[in-house]
Amino acid sequence: MATKTSTSPSPAAYGEASIRVLKGLEPVKQRPGMYTRTDNPLHMVQEVIDNAADEALARHGHRIGVTLHTDGSVSVEDDGRGIPFGLHPEEGVPVVEIVFTRLHAGGKFDKGSGGAYSFSGGLHGVGVSVTNALATRLQVTVWREKQVATLAFSGGDVIEPLTVRPAGPASSGDRKQGTTVRVWPDPKYFEAADLPKNELVHLLRSKAVLMPGVTVTLAHEKTGEVQTWLYQGGLRDYLAQNLSGEPLIPPFEGAQYASHAADEAFAEGEGAAWCVSFSEEGTNLRESYVNLIPTIAGGTHEAGLKDGLFQAVKGFVEMHALCPKGVKLMPDDVFGRASYVLSAKVLDPQFQGQTKERLNSRDALRLVSAFVKPTLELWLSQHVEHGKKLAELVIKQAQVRQRAGQKVEKKKGSGVAVLPGKLTDCESRDLSMNEVFLVEGDSAGGSAKMGRNKETQAVLPLRGKVLNAWEVERDRLFANNEIHDIAVAIGVDPHGPDDRPDLSGLRYGKVCILSDADVDGSHIQVLLLTLFFRHFPQLVAQGHLYIAKPPLYRVDAAARGKKPAAKFYALDDGELQAILDKLRKEGARDGSWSIGRFKGLGEMNAEQLWETTLNPDTRRLLRVDCGALGVAETTAALTRLMGKGEAASRRELMELHGDAVDVDV
Repeated sequence: MATKTSTSPSPAAYGEASIRVLKGLEPVKQRPGMYTRTDNPLHMVQEVIDNAADEALARHGHRIGVTLHTDGSVSVEDDGRGIPFGLHPEEGVPVVEIVFTRLHAGGKFDKGSGGAYSFSGGLHGVGVSVTNALATRLQVTVWREKQVATLAFSGGDVIEPLTVRPAGPASSGDRKQGTTVRVWPDPKYFEAADLPKNELVHLLRSKAVLMPGVTVTLAHEKTGEVQTWLYQGGLRDYLAQNLSGEPLIPPFEGAQYASHAADEAFAEGEGAAWCVSFSEEGTNLRESYVNLIPTIAGGTHEAGLKDGLFQAVKGFVEMHALCPKGVKLMPDDVFGRASYVLSAKVLDPQFQGQTKERLNSRDALRLVSAFVKPTLELWLSQHVEHGKKLAELVIKQAQVRQRAGQKVEKKKGSGVAVLPGKLTDCESRDLSMNEVFLVEGDSAGGSAKMGRNKETQAVLPLRGKVLNAWEVERDRLFANNEIHDIAVAIGVDPHGPDDRPDLSGLRYGKVCILSDADVDGSHIQVLLLTLFFRHFPQLVAQGHLYIAKPPLYRVDAAARGKKPAAKFYALDDGELQAILDKLRKEGARDGSWSIGRFKGLGEMNAEQLWETTLNPDTRRLLRVDCGALGVAETTAALTRLMGKGEAASRRELMELHGDAVDVDV
């Protein structure tokens, strides 16, 4: 009997045709959350506003106008240079069309001498193209070189090609120069279609604050109302108007930027403007910006402000011998009652994500701190009475913090085991601040001890690889010296997943595994993770266990354009390639840099280890949890990987996934 063979493909068929290549703006439409906020359209409109602000920041414009139209669209106009609309020399397409339809295209990449923008919020070149992709309609009008150019898009596609005509007199509505963008956000991409008016007002007002002399307006077509902001007093006026508490001393303000001749460490024009106020009570106002982009999640520039304030105040307190015996000042004692507005200028800012809510540039910490510290030191020396009032507030904050730490200490009882001799302990007893690093080897331990913050960071060097504790009975654990030292150092006894251990003896809020970035280091990580998951599960469940991520490579780059010589650190090969690509874009030629590979933590000096791995403001520290797997699946996976009788399972894993592994030899 003949059988009928089906020729239809299996629903689960996976072949060459299964791979789809997203082109143009399709990635944005497929995954809009990767490129913009999707709770409402404010961020996509902000991308257009930021472009207008970049023109003003470059001193080519003095006015930004935003209009909310009755049909739900929003228009943004400026009097900047106007987007070029001639044909691109390489692409053969009008430049204004490229700007709105191509990802990673724009005028912000050329940061060198003669570039279109020395400083800008733009980084990735995807901003307004994302706005265009998520709009039912977007139309652009450009006034430039006595001509007017117009074109329109829908969903990122050109629907009205570029037309150019001679500009008429001002009475006809034509301007001398500038750009107007009117956008209709597509509601299907957003949870709410309406713009949050309060956030929009705050955004526009902050642009005016950060650019004294630039007029910013918001017009409501429905009501005819027009709001105008023009600040001549800048940050000081803005901070004074928005403080909730009575200032303890007059605001401390300043602005300083690098000059090419005097500041070799920074590019010409990099720096910051700030205004800081201290109060004993009330809600703190804290706002920071990078090249006019609001960084609502802070970042390294805020860390630089914190460091500069702390170092200056600490120096003043020590110079005048104001600190009572036994009181140790910490950065949060100074920063805890500070309100501030900070505006940093960074030549090539590195943000966390496309929404740019946090600055990650490591050099920004050093940049801001280097300018804030000496300025505040001078201010305090000129206003000694104000300095003493501030010192009194800071010392009071430190005393409150220390008393809180002592209360926790009393609960621990007197029966404390003798701490291991290899442990280099920290001075603080504040659980929320303390952290211990379990470091691979005595050599790396030496660098960590010299590079750490003695106040809050402890170091416990481990000799060799820790015992695989997956199948070790709990009452036999302390037969291993390394495990014994770890348990005594952290102050918690081994326990099971269903136990309720006494965590009142816990000595550190963060237990950090710090091993080399190579294969051996990964092996030690796995052994320690096995130990904690099996025998200290409540530490993992309550978020006390972390993994520090030291870099694998160091890149030393020569000076290029406005950028001085610098060093960069890469976590892995992918980051190394990204750094080299960035250097090439900045004009560095191949071979003008040197690449060093760290064979181990012991090769890093104390300063390098602090900057890359220990400093809370610039390090990468990953909290350990079970994630989407859950406890049961994690237990099964670890049994398969670490169990003595699971050799067949591990062989199967290697056969299945061995081809995907890069061998480090």
